[in-house]
Amino acid sequence: MSDAIKHECGIALVRLLKPLQYYKDKYGTAFYGINKMYLLMEKQHNRGQDGAGFASVKFDVKPGTRYISRVRSNEQQPIQDVFAIINERLNGVMKENPEKTNDIQWQIENMPYIGNLFLGHVRYGTFGKNSIESVHPFLRQNNWKHKNLIVAGNFNMTNSSELLQELIEIGQHPKENTDTVTIMEKIGHFLDDEVLDLYYQFKQKGISKKDASEHIAKELNIQKILKRSSKNWDGGYAMAGLLGHGDAFVLRDPAGIRPAYYYQDDEVVVVASERPVIQTVFDVDIDKVKEIERAHALIIKKDGDISVKQVMDQLPNQACSFERIYFSRGSDADIYEERKNLGKLIFPKVLEYIDHDMNNTVFSYIPNTAETSFFGISEAAEDYLNRHKLDVILNGNKNISAKKLTELLSVRPRIEKIAVKDAKLRTFIADDNSRDDLVAHVYDVTYGVVKPTDNLVIIDDSIVRGTTLKKSIIKILDRLNPKKIVVVSSAPQIRYPDCYGIDMARLEEFIAFKATLELLKDHNKYHIIEDIYQKCKDNIDNPDPENYVKEIYNPFSAEQISNKIAELLKTESINADVEIIFQSIDNLHKAIPNHPGDWYFTGNYPTKGGMRVVNKAFMNFYEGKKERAY
Repeated sequence: MSDAIKHECGIALVRLLKPLQYYKDKYGTAFYGINKMYLLMEKQHNRGQDGAGFASVKFDVKPGTRYISRVRSNEQQPIQDVFAIINERLNGVMKENPEKTNDIQWQIENMPYIGNLFLGHVRYGTFGKNSIESVHPFLRQNNWKHKNLIVAGNFNMTNSSELLQELIEIGQHPKENTDTVTIMEKIGHFLDDEVLDLYYQFKQKGISKKDASEHIAKELNIQKILKRSSKNWDGGYAMAGLLGHGDAFVLRDPAGIRPAYYYQDDEVVVVASERPVIQTVFDVDIDKVKEIERAHALIIKKDGDISVKQVMDQLPNQACSFERIYFSRGSDADIYEERKNLGKLIFPKVLEYIDHDMNNTVFSYIPNTAETSFFGISEAAEDYLNRHKLDVILNGNKNISAKKLTELLSVRPRIEKIAVKDAKLRTFIADDNSRDDLVAHVYDVTYGVVKPTDNLVIIDDSIVRGTTLKKSIIKILDRLNPKKIVVVSSAPQIRYPDCYGIDMARLEEFIAFKATLELLKDHNKYHIIEDIYQKCKDNIDNPDPENYVKEIYNPFSAEQISNKIAELLKTESINADVEIIFQSIDNLHKAIPNHPGDWYFTGNYPTKGGMRVVNKAFMNFYEGKKERAY
């Protein structure tokens, strides 16, 4: 994506199923779990580089021994910083006690971060905040082991205000109005209830307070707690939690919006936001890594019992397609094929825009994340030329000369590496003209491969705001003096905000929305804006709203909007013709059949909260409010 988008988060959970001595004997270190956590988090650094956090829980240590450790960082390289802190403390203790190198029990009792259960998180600060207090995991402390709760997640709730009010109604006074704190306190409330209920049950049976603790740990019903806690949640989430005595869970939202995968064997249970991360770190086959079913929770009890249990009613599968197009690592086997298919499926449209002139067309991509879709276009171009060659040979001149045949067979798509991103340039000069000039130099181009008679086709994974295209990419491509620049988006037009964890919140930032506003003016239909605003305002408290913002796009075809986008992105200084091609919705679903969530493109939000958010976002635009709608 040429436009920078803050997005997503990543979670990592490791539960060791054997005593630490086992890992020391087999792998040479009692730090096996910590090492794996580092790899799981580092392999997911694509999901968040604003903050990182790590927490661990030790089992069965003596009272008075610290059994929960946590470290968080919002430094420039937060994952590295977190594990540098961990490393420094562990090495410091070992240097002071070299004779304890092989004494695992002493290490458990005296060293932080060593444990049986680990939770990690990487994040982007989607609310523009990146204070250390905003970095996961969050910790809810209590002197009762069972009531200690550590939470981290990849999520966003559309109804945080309502959930906060529910907490207030049950007598709580949350310290912050953030969905993470609200969710943690909601789970914590029902955790407290469950622990207390079990305590009284065991008390009635004559079990002492001290002995009741072990019984509570065994009988604590995580499924029940999560059912009660999540009753009114509206959002997309993969929520992970650890309890102080050793239980753990990962809960996925009812529509399956946010991803979560797990793997288990006799040594370990591991959870991550992305499948190939687990495959790589634990060297396991793809079929061994399972996806947590939507509306279900993976529950790991302290005694080692592992189960996947349904917590809520399922909604229709609306797994996020944007995960597949851009946010997730392209090393996943299925994602790799899906991205290639996005390129293949859009190629026929590209042919139309270049008038089938393959001889005078150069194909390339920008940025690097679009490379896989580019492979798809390249393969489609090869197939097209091969069919053409076959047709000439079978149906053309039967007496074709060897020279002509050799020339025909040697024709290949003109594939070049055109744009290379330079080291990140700092826009340290304050005035806009200077900043724009710096932005225009973010990419270098390859000279000498594009002729003035050429079309230059560049594929991007998606176009959101169009800012980088306008201020940088199209300008530098125009230096190559092509006849025409065709920018191809492997994703459809992004028309609507996200409210489930990706930082695309304001309608007026989307180039498709801006283009549609211009089309309304051109066709004397701008009164539609007032009509939509009134509908949004009249239905702001409707418990079952519809997306009224769709009406803004109804008068125009996708091609009309694309053409207007191209108009907006071409400045007076650009000599080449500029055209924009977007993926169709039908082709999106053909390429990515198992992840049908497409609300960014269609406005078909999977939850009622999403419908309320899009209408509120339109109201904010109309009223000139530069704020989020959730």
